[in-house]
Formats: sequence, C-alpha cells, structure tokens
Amino acid sequence: MSWSPASGRDELERRLRRVGGQDDREIDLAGTALLLAALEAPQQPIERYSHHLSLLARDTADLGGEAAGAGDLEARAAALRAVLVGRYEYAGDEETYDDLQNANLMRVIDRRRGLPVALAILWLHAARAQGWEAEGVNFPGHFLIRLQCGSRRLILDPFRSGDPLGPQALRQLLKAVRGEAAELAPEHYAACGNREILLRLQNNIKVRRLREGALVRALEAVESMLLLDPAEGPLWREAGLLHMRLDNLRAAIFAFDNFLELAAGDPRRGEVATLLARLRARLN
Repeated sequence: MSWSPASGRDELERRLRRVGGQDDREIDLAGTALLLAALEAPQQPIERYSHHLSLLARDTADLGGEAAGAGDLEARAAALRAVLVGRYEYAGDEETYDDLQNANLMRVIDRRRGLPVALAILWLHAARAQGWEAEGVNFPGHFLIRLQCGSRRLILDPFRSGDPLGPQALRQLLKAVRGEAAELAPEHYAACGNREILLRLQNNIKVRRLREGALVRALEAVESMLLLDPAEGPLWREAGLLHMRLDNLRAAIFAFDNFLELAAGDPRRGEVATLLARLRARLN
C-alpha cells in the first residue's frame, strides 16, 4: 500500500471510508492499521512501513520451508516466531503498557513493542501472506491469534514471544482476568474479523485518551472507528456524547440521529432520545 504525504488527512480518511464499505475478508488488515496510524502524522510517508510488512512476509516464506507449506502447524508457528521475535525482536511492552504508541502500528514497528492486538496484526499479516489460515482471537482482556490447518489448531500469544497456549494456560489466563470462578467457553476461542480487530486497536486509543481527559482526541479515535464501521450504532452514541461534552451541538444531534436509526433494539434509545430533544431545544 503506497502513500503520498502531499495528500494529507483527507486522503487518509477517504481510504479508510472505502475500507468501511468493504467485505470483512477483503480488508487489508495491516495496511489499514497503517492508515489509522498515519492519522496521527498525516504528512509522514508510510512507504517504509509498508516495505517492512513486505519483509515480514518474505522472511516468513524463507524460513517457513516445505514443512510449514505442507501443513505442519508447529513449523508454521516456529517460522513466525523466528521472524517476528528472533529476527525483528518484537515483544509486548510490559513496562509502559498504556503508552499510546503501543496501539499505533507505525510506532510499534519503530519501537518493536506494542499491545497484544497491535502485535497480533503483524503476526497475522506474516501468516496470511503465506496463505496460512490465521485468525485473531478476542480472548477476554488479552488478544491472541489462532493458526489452523484442517482440524488442528494452535493458539499463540504474540505479546509473549508467540508462546503456544494450551487449555490449562488459557484457563489460567482467563482466571487472571475474570476471577477464579471463570471457566473456558466456546466464545473464548471464537475468531475475530478484520474490522473487529481494527476497532479493538482504535478502542485502546480511545480508552486511554478518555482516561487522560483528552476529549477531542478521544473523539478523533471514535470518528476513525466510524470510518471503518459506519453502521455500528453504539459508536454513533459515543460520538454524540463526546460532541455534547465538547458543546458541538449540531454534530451531537447528527450522531444521535444516526444512533437512533441504526440501533433499533438498543435499550439506551430512550436515554438518547431525551438527550436529543434537549439538544434541539437548546438550538431553538
């Protein structure tokens, strides 16, 4: 994916809006994550980062060998680990986990450190470039990836050197997040679509900005999510609430109108309708 720095933010948003209209399987996961990252610095070229993605794919192909191509899941995992961890030294950022750079794929590539979901995007890119079946796993509190060949599966943790996780390790991880009473269920292994992965990436940014009280920047994160998924009603509600707090009344009304149109069964419709009436009264 090439990028001309002269085009600026408008071109980035146009490309992201086009992604928002794509079928999930058509989405270039890592390429789109770079576009999202570039929103932070619209004049910075991203060719260098796109080239790095190409290197990850090429090096995985070189190290994958015949065993990985023949369906050896362990060999595939070993090839990914050799490239992402051994050659390029990617790792989870344990020390400054909440640093916003950890959710920006350009900065993750620069620093070789990131959040689980950001690192997973790189692992998925390298695996899928070989034609391997690889999916994100939206595990509670910790994003994982799943390699599959036929009926065999391996679940890997890109945040911790791509370690394979068996049922016991997953159970321990779940209990650490949800408490000792929690037990594994089928939804904990469910595949996560490309759009959902990208939304989770941006949600990490939104949550951290809200925690800092940076409402304008949090709103920017929500709006980037809406470019990717304009039919996601709850995102319009979040945008409306932030616009309202920033006293952007017309923008809040527009967002709330979209929420009411899209979220027919949402129990918060009454609350939003009341807010909408108050906002319209303020404008009259």
